[in-house]
Amino acid sequence: MREYITATPVPLTKQQALAALSEHTASHFDQHQNLWGLDLGGTKIEGVILRSASEPEVLFRDRVPTEASQGYEHMLGQVHLLVERMEQAAGYRPCKIGIGTPGTMIPKSGLMKNCNTTALNGRPLKADLEKLLNQRVFIANDANCFALSETRLGVVKERFPEARVVFGIILGTGVGGGLIVNGQVIEGFHGIAGEWGHNYLGETTDKTCFCGKTGCIESILAGPALERFYTEKSGEKLALKEIMQRATAGTDPAAVQTLDRLTHYFGLALSAVVNILDPEVIVIGGGVGNIPELYTTGVANIAQYIIDHHFAAPVVKPMLGDSAGVFGAAYLVA
Repeated sequence: MREYITATPVPLTKQQALAALSEHTASHFDQHQNLWGLDLGGTKIEGVILRSASEPEVLFRDRVPTEASQGYEHMLGQVHLLVERMEQAAGYRPCKIGIGTPGTMIPKSGLMKNCNTTALNGRPLKADLEKLLNQRVFIANDANCFALSETRLGVVKERFPEARVVFGIILGTGVGGGLIVNGQVIEGFHGIAGEWGHNYLGETTDKTCFCGKTGCIESILAGPALERFYTEKSGEKLALKEIMQRATAGTDPAAVQTLDRLTHYFGLALSAVVNILDPEVIVIGGGVGNIPELYTTGVANIAQYIIDHHFAAPVVKPMLGDSAGVFGAAYLVA
């Protein structure tokens, strides 16, 4: 997939049109203003060049397969391939680039950890990419990039532009979070700020999370965890979407229990975040984040567990969809 800015249509030959498009595109690149970002995912690596922080027009967008099964060095090569394409389109090599990753870099050692693309774990990804690309690399995990993009470009900018503290949540096959203060990612001493998905919720489960605990938020609220809970209660295996449809209809007691479990623990889990950070906006992304009851019963449950039993901060859906990760990566260098 490629996305370019386009020239105004004119009745030219094919060669003339391509030449005009190339000249028009090149004229919009400015190495002193452009933001470059990569989203390093498990199946694809996506790259984007934005005009500037204040004018985030997409000048170039492309992707290549990650091909993680071929190993760490091959993934580095795929990143290099994509950056070369971006350089060819822009006509210059930037001095810095932001990269969103499926895990966390340990600040003290520079090694990656908690990556579901496991070939990255224990590797000095930032240092290796800086050497390979010959440019400064700024790294943040995918949840931080999600939170940053929705703050700088998405729903927070559109609806709550004065918000200073934003907490972004990914509720999907896993559970992650990112903390933004005054428009910047807060990473923390260990690089794990915002990782609310691995706080213990007080209930032991049979499934051990990759973090090594049982009963953490991810092992209870992630989509697969909710599906397992339903199967345990009903003996039937269903996708979460159908479980929630049955719960809303009220015809399946196990489905109702699953929804109640979600909204209860959602409120309990977020109450700790509210008590500590008191964010001005909470943005929920991921597939589980589309369940309407999170924004009614789930939000109401937050108030039960916070110190003054009153919660009024907006809890909202994101605006940027699949673009959030790569746009957030680009804003790491803004």
